[in-house]
This record gives sequence, structure tokens and C-alpha cells, in this order.
Amino acid sequence: MIEMKDVFKKYPNGVVAANGIDVSIKAGEFVYVVGPSGAGKSTFIKMMYREEKPSSGTIMINGINLAKLKTSKVPLLRRNIGVVFQDFKLLPTLTVYENVAFALEVTEEQPKYIKKQVMETLDLVNLKHKARMLPTELSGGEQQRVSIARSIVNSPKVVIADEPTGNLDPETSWEIMNIFDEINTRGTTVLMATHNKDIVNKIKHRVIAIEGGRIVRDEQRGEYGYES
Repeated sequence: MIEMKDVFKKYPNGVVAANGIDVSIKAGEFVYVVGPSGAGKSTFIKMMYREEKPSSGTIMINGINLAKLKTSKVPLLRRNIGVVFQDFKLLPTLTVYENVAFALEVTEEQPKYIKKQVMETLDLVNLKHKARMLPTELSGGEQQRVSIARSIVNSPKVVIADEPTGNLDPETSWEIMNIFDEINTRGTTVLMATHNKDIVNKIKHRVIAIEGGRIVRDEQRGEYGYES
């Protein structure tokens, strides 16, 4: 599903954020990416959906080499990759329904299909009853659930989440994690960068720890391993 081979990423300021990364992630896995601030987690995650391009090495997702992918082809790649951000990135002038539908409208799906998919997805994240509300009328947890719905409405094979509970209170964070677990149970590969020690230690999945741009630990059902 996802494979990195000898991946390096050096920024113009000289910072090396990926230093010879080799990793393989199978279809259907749930993987936490952990490590101290500045370790290279965000770069690792961003290279997965081509927000960042590696300086060298190979990144394969579903048989596509992201390192050689033309910029014009990136939108097509992202139709098979759902991305969830810490700060939601919702469109403030669109309703909940419209924010989620937008991901399908750009693929020119039929209106009837879009409506069915959007309402089923909003039902999954328990927001069907708030479909006509604007993001500003929602709590932070609800906004994150809209963001998740938008990322999965076109049934991607991979969902990548960058600190999805970073701005949320503990109770809401558990609700969000339950949704990610449900998504994973349905067969979607989930890759999540997180600083949430309690979640990693309680909801056990594979843990990849990054320090200094290198993978220093890769454990099935691993622990967080850092002071939070």
C-alpha cells in the first residue's frame, strides 16, 4: 500500500527532515507516527500526500511513485487519499453538507450519488442532523468530524491525519478516535501523526517513532514512549 525507500528531505535552510527513511505500510493497517517536536513527523506525513516532495528516494502509494509524480497529477492522487488536519480547513461560507459534498463535486459525480454519499458519511460521524449548519455554528469536535467526513466521502484507500486531536479536549478526542477506528475497521488504511500519549497507549496500533528525520522505533501495538 505505502512504501518509502531511502527517502531524504532537505529544506533550503539546510534542515534535514527525512534522513534515509525506509518503511512499508500494508493495506488496512492503522499506524501512529510519534516523536518530539521538530523530529520530522509533519514532513513524513506531508510527503505521503505530496504536500512536500522528497529530495531523493522513492515513495510508492498504490503503485504510484510520488517522487516522480507531475504536479498536475497530484489532485488525482488525492482522490484516493483522505487528509485530516489539526485546524480542520473547512470552507467557512459553506454548510456542513456543502463542505463534504465539495470533495465529490470536483470529481463530477452525479447529484443523486453525491447526496446519498454525503448523508451516509455524515451519519457515520453523527452529524446528519447538522447538515445545514455553517462551520462557525459548530464546536471544535464537530468541525473535526466534518473534516473527517470530507476526507472519507469518496471512499479513499488511505486516510492521513496530522494531529487530528491537537486542538480538542480529551473527551472529544476519544470520540474522534472512535470514528478513526471505525473507518479503519471498514478497511481503510489510517496513518496518524499525534502527540496524544493517552490515546496511543490505550488504543493500541502500530507505532512508528521518528527522531532527527530517522525512524528509531517501529512496533506493532507499541507505546507512545515520550513524556507528553
